[in-house]
Amino acid sequence: MTALQEPFRYDYVGSFLRPEKVKNAKALYEDGKIEKEELDETINEAIREVVAKQKDLGFHVITDGEFRRTYWHLDFMWGFEGVAHELTGGGVQFAGELASLEDTYVVGKIKAKAHPFVEYFKFLKTLEDENTVAKYTIPAPAQMFQQFIVPQNVESTRKFYATDEELIHDIGVAYQDVIRQFYEAGCRNLQLDDCTWGAVVGDAAKQRYKSLGIDLEEVKQSLLAVNNLALEGKPEDMVITSHICRGNYHSTYFTSGPYDSVADYVFAKENVDALFLEYDDERSGGFAPLAKVSPDKKVVLGLITTKTPELEDKKEVIERIHEAAKYIPLERLCLSPQCGFASCEIGNKLTEEEQWKKLALVKEIAEEVWGEEK
Repeated sequence: MTALQEPFRYDYVGSFLRPEKVKNAKALYEDGKIEKEELDETINEAIREVVAKQKDLGFHVITDGEFRRTYWHLDFMWGFEGVAHELTGGGVQFAGELASLEDTYVVGKIKAKAHPFVEYFKFLKTLEDENTVAKYTIPAPAQMFQQFIVPQNVESTRKFYATDEELIHDIGVAYQDVIRQFYEAGCRNLQLDDCTWGAVVGDAAKQRYKSLGIDLEEVKQSLLAVNNLALEGKPEDMVITSHICRGNYHSTYFTSGPYDSVADYVFAKENVDALFLEYDDERSGGFAPLAKVSPDKKVVLGLITTKTPELEDKKEVIERIHEAAKYIPLERLCLSPQCGFASCEIGNKLTEEEQWKKLALVKEIAEEVWGEEK
């Protein structure tokens, strides 16, 4: 039912803990012990089950839990021409843990083609009913841009793109094409997951970019430019939101810092319909930057953490919602967890039962603050 549009008063980011049967089937497939068809059917069954659980909890949005991908971001990038990947054992250092990631880099001009994620969405859409709408989550264009200009990738990128401006253009145009593909497949709720803004906040980011001889303000301008280019010409009846966080891998994080230094860019000028914002602990700073959110946007407060199983104190969460409402009207606010439960297939350190209790708490609090959503 496409009349339903995000964000809802009680919402969530998108990924869920991978069921054991999905992990087992993937391992068997990689070992050559089952065919692709058997893997796909196992995942299809798991998606049907996770969607049924979302509906049972009374949520109006459904996702496939990101069960078909290994990483929240890289798998999507592999669906473009000009991008290659290789598993070398490398990764990105998070707080106390190395996030194992596949090397993903440029090997030619970046262009759109028939994207496999659109086919994944089509399956999810068949599970919609009169009370729910399918949302699909993909990495933001800025995430793809950042992937290809990090120090370990910039040399290969420069073989095909002499300037960042050329790279921004091709990524933006390629995203426009894929957004159209999603729209033509019936998608009316698309979410752009974006860790780039979280990576440029705080004193550590200032020091890191200064050591590289890079102007941090120019970086922010580039992130905004590529995201907004991708959104040019988007269909009016398609809701596109952005989820911003500071990293979420096996219950660890990548960066810390308040939104103050990026609010003038992403809050004020990024042309999305709503922002899902990480606000589950002190790493995200205070709510004052919300005053910079342009009046056409809603904000989904990520006050419930997916990183730990302990349930938040309901009274404290409600107090925080009203604190945020000092800077942006309550009617433009919604509630969700700060991030997904399994941004990569390794997942966070809690059980499936604890995961669902977190979502039940989100709904309970939202209904107490805003009333029941019809």
